[in-house]
Amino acid sequence: MIIPKNYEELAEIVKSDGKHVLFFTAGWCPDCTFIKPRMPELEAEFSDFNFVEVDRDEFMDLAIEWGIMGIPSFVTLENGKETGRLVNKLR
Repeated sequence: MIIPKNYEELAEIVKSDGKHVLFFTAGWCPDCTFIKPRMPELEAEFSDFNFVEVDRDEFMDLAIEWGIMGIPSFVTLENGKETGRLVNKLR
């Protein structure tokens, strides 16, 4: 799981070639805490994707821009373009 340290690093990932799953989460989110230990299984099953953990609270501007206020949420990207999303309820 890739954990970007800043907006620049996250922007590089989002724009890059390849397939990515952005996992929007927060430390205080109980559903996120439930899902997080299962992420290695998903990474193994979908090994053609790079999984990226995005702390919604740290990257709030991006979450607002992308309309992702509910967590946990997932956005899939391929070659810099969004290909799917699952946005959870607002927390």
